[in-house]
Amino acid sequence: MVYQITNPYTNQIEKVYSNQGASEIEAALQKGDQLYKSWRNTSFESRAANLNAVSQLFKKKVDEIATVITRDMGKRFIEAQGEVLISAEIAQYYADHASEFMAVRPFKSRMGDAQLVPKPIGVLMAVEPWNFPIYQLMRVFAPNYILGNPMLYKHASNTPGSAEVFAELLIEAGVEVGACTNLFIDYEQVNQIIADKRIQGVALTGSERAGALIAAEAGKNLKRSSLELGGSDPFVILHDADLSEIEKIVGQARLYNAGQVCTSSKRFIVTNDNYEAIVKMLSHAFSKAVMGDPFAATTTLAPLSSLKAKKDLVKQVEAALSNGATLAYGDMSKNQGEDCFFSPVILTDITPGNPAYYQEFFGPVGQIYQVADDDAAIALANDSNYGLSGVLFSGDLNRGIDYAKRIETGGVFVNSYGGTLPELPFGGVKRSGYGHELSELGFEAFMNPELIVARSTPIDLDNAFGGFL
Repeated sequence: MVYQITNPYTNQIEKVYSNQGASEIEAALQKGDQLYKSWRNTSFESRAANLNAVSQLFKKKVDEIATVITRDMGKRFIEAQGEVLISAEIAQYYADHASEFMAVRPFKSRMGDAQLVPKPIGVLMAVEPWNFPIYQLMRVFAPNYILGNPMLYKHASNTPGSAEVFAELLIEAGVEVGACTNLFIDYEQVNQIIADKRIQGVALTGSERAGALIAAEAGKNLKRSSLELGGSDPFVILHDADLSEIEKIVGQARLYNAGQVCTSSKRFIVTNDNYEAIVKMLSHAFSKAVMGDPFAATTTLAPLSSLKAKKDLVKQVEAALSNGATLAYGDMSKNQGEDCFFSPVILTDITPGNPAYYQEFFGPVGQIYQVADDDAAIALANDSNYGLSGVLFSGDLNRGIDYAKRIETGGVFVNSYGGTLPELPFGGVKRSGYGHELSELGFEAFMNPELIVARSTPIDLDNAFGGFL
């Protein structure tokens, strides 16, 4: 596996990195295990202070970090800045809530005075993707640093600059060496790390294939795991939806980060009476996209992350069309060049027999589905292999909430744009994976709620209860 920066705007290789071997891996494992053992019985306050310093440093160096992200994977600079700032917010959130999340939770029991004590489980292995190369790392690092779980990570091979700068900035902010270690390694080395007895948990965000392989390795070695594997999120438009509100966000709902977002709206599901209006609305939004240098303020649509990503998406769209889909907007002849740009397209008339019906399109491809009524819209939303997130618009907010509860997914944003904040849990169902990141749920993903029971009265064997003896 070659780690290199290939600038998606120029398609030129800018830097190649050397892979690491067994000695570097062993050193990382040793240091992480030493930290875990020292942290397990010490206070978290110093780590909370360090995490606060991380947040401040990221805010201070937002442009510097954003530049690295954009060079790595082609994201618009303004979007990269946003990624850095939300990462700083995540660090601040866990620093601010450390005392709350680390609090001992007492409760009464017939056995005595009981309490749950938040404890770490050990060193974690994280495998993270390229589309949000700083944010994805922070989602795993921040809560587990407070808890006391050191972390090793393997980043995507096309974002080594982001992987490197993340580790460097943590050290600059005062985080202990070994608390979060970047490794340029291949998947066979990842498997070896997972098998190591010092590793107690595995977190992955990536493809279904990678998730299945990592989950199998974790399961074989009896390690806890958390997976986020993408989605084909619905944007459900009920019959009474306010189209003027939808018009504000419909383009960005699909084109943000060049459509390379697990939770971006990929399937627009609309009832008959609004169908033509939505096709026209999304087409107009796509027509305004300006492709260009991701560092330029005038650019509204950046290149895809790589030439391979573009060619894979072209094949997907062509397969959808050859299986009966209609090209309602766009010109696929514009997507045949050897650059990384993909001109947006809209597909309609996608039936369950079309392979596109159950696929995730990771790029600026909108799919619009026409249904008879609101109930049919929910049924179609649920007819998916994925369940990560979704958006639903209704003219009646309470009715919209009721319909949102019927969608099989990790979260639904009603009459709003989808998004992420530190306090909002993130996780999916079906083939979108399992486990949660962010919020208190993210803090608990790799936590051991250690039970302590203290009897203050003499043992009375005559009144022992089932299971005690």
